[in-house]
Amino acid sequence: MTKRSDAADAACAYRRTGIAPVRDTGRLKELTGREREVLLLLGTGLGNRQLARVLGIAERTVKAHIARIVEKLGQETRLQAAVLSVLSHDVLCVDPHCPCRHSTLPADQWTPSAA
Repeated sequence: MTKRSDAADAACAYRRTGIAPVRDTGRLKELTGREREVLLLLGTGLGNRQLARVLGIAERTVKAHIARIVEKLGQETRLQAAVLSVLSHDVLCVDPHCPCRHSTLPADQWTPSAA
């Protein structure tokens, strides 16, 4: 049986694993506008079929975009790219009225609009 470490004694998970999800946000500049759009939507948790529907493109094209995004950002998985999307929302999102952007409201205080 392994011994569980006390929460107070545990190092930051990022430091322990050597993985920092937002380590290279400068690489976001390498993405095209469409790739940024796909990355933002990827952060919502939608699957490929739903992404294709929202973007008005084929599912195969969504997969190609995601593969290029993962590669350009130096990530290993789609999940890592999605986490990076969420953590970098302020950098990626250009909508000045986005309730997630620079928001001081708690998440339960706003409702997304149907754009």
